[in-house]
Amino acid sequence: MNKLKLCVAGVSVLAALVFVPAASAWAPAATAAIHPGVQTFTAGGQCTSNFIFSDGSNVYIGQAAHCSGTGGNTATDGCTSGSLPIGTKVDVTGASKQGTLVYNSWLTMQGKKEANVDTCAYNDLALVQLDPSDVAKVNPSVPGFGGPTGVAEAPTSAGATVYTYGNSELRGGVTKLSPKQGTVVQQQGNGWSRDVYTVTPGIPGDSGSGFLDSTGNAIGVLSTVQIAPLAGSNGVGDLAREITYMHANSGFGGANVAPGTQPFNPSVVSAILGA
Repeated sequence: MNKLKLCVAGVSVLAALVFVPAASAWAPAATAAIHPGVQTFTAGGQCTSNFIFSDGSNVYIGQAAHCSGTGGNTATDGCTSGSLPIGTKVDVTGASKQGTLVYNSWLTMQGKKEANVDTCAYNDLALVQLDPSDVAKVNPSVPGFGGPTGVAEAPTSAGATVYTYGNSELRGGVTKLSPKQGTVVQQQGNGWSRDVYTVTPGIPGDSGSGFLDSTGNAIGVLSTVQIAPLAGSNGVGDLAREITYMHANSGFGGANVAPGTQPFNPSVVSAILGA
């Protein structure tokens, strides 16, 4: 298995995933400065956020665990690769103050000496707690698509249509290239990940982006661009498994994906392409 992280710099039965609303009202989707897809910068490493999480008291923005990795772009095994510590400050686009890295699946797996090779290879989720002063600027809706409507607990099957919003600054601000449609090619890691082809593959800075299924359920986090066996495909970790692992092995058992305030609408891709 050969793969590369997409940073610019740098199984048990699944439990029910219950949504918990934020402690305060969300900002309007049209004007929210912080939302899924904004860029995060961890010690210079650039990633795209996936979804907004809440535990009823605090609000978090999700990114890939490897966004705070210290081992370079080929260090992808979360049980052996280095990472910046919990408490590391993270710049979040749209926020007035830095967020704080509070959960990292790599550090959690290393702390509990995780031995499952698939979990080590594909569990790639981190939470950044937003400063309370920035919570009023947040909306959990995915730009263009709306949603998420929930979290899909069953692995998405091969051939299924999926959607994602990549926001790398390497696109030069061309927002029409951000919403993308793709197809699941195959499962990896006994359900921990899947290979996905999109119209254009993920590029450096897209890492951490969230993926939605055809009904708007959150299904995964962009972790890698594959070199082999499917060159150019995206490695998308299974979000339900990543959340279940977080709930079972950290102090964030109450943190869940917040549903979007806007209805899911996959036709945005067709509209952008002029179809």
